[in-house]
Amino acid sequence: MTTPPDVPDQASRHDPVYDQLSAAPEFHELRKRYRGFVLPATAAFLAWYLLYILMSNYAGSFMDTKVVGNINVALVFGLLQFATTFGLAFLYARYSESKLDPLARELNAEYVAQKGTHSPRRHHEEGH
Repeated sequence: MTTPPDVPDQASRHDPVYDQLSAAPEFHELRKRYRGFVLPATAAFLAWYLLYILMSNYAGSFMDTKVVGNINVALVFGLLQFATTFGLAFLYARYSESKLDPLARELNAEYVAQKGTHSPRRHHEEGH
C-alpha cells in the first residue's frame, strides 16, 4: 500500500531531533516517572469512584445513614469525590514540579542545544 502524496510520512511530520531525544535515557526516565504517578493515581481514583457508585446502588441503607442533621453518608462520599479530585491535582502539581519539570527542562535544553532555538511549544507559549 502506498501513501497518498498529500499525507506526509513519519520522518517529514516532525523534527528528527525529537527522535534522538525520545531515545535518550532522560526521556525514558521522564515517562517512567510520569506513569509512576498518573497510572496508580488514576486507578485509585477510579476505584474510589466505583466504590461510591456501588455503595450508592447496593448499600442504600448505609448511604442513607445520617451523619449530622440532614447530611447523610452519601452526601459526605459525594463531597469527598470533589476533595479527592482537588487533592490529586495538588499532589500532581507538586510531583510534577519536583520530579518531572527538571527532566523536561533538561530535555528542552538539549533540544535547544541541538536546534539552536526554543522548542516550538515553548516558543509559542512565550508569545513569539
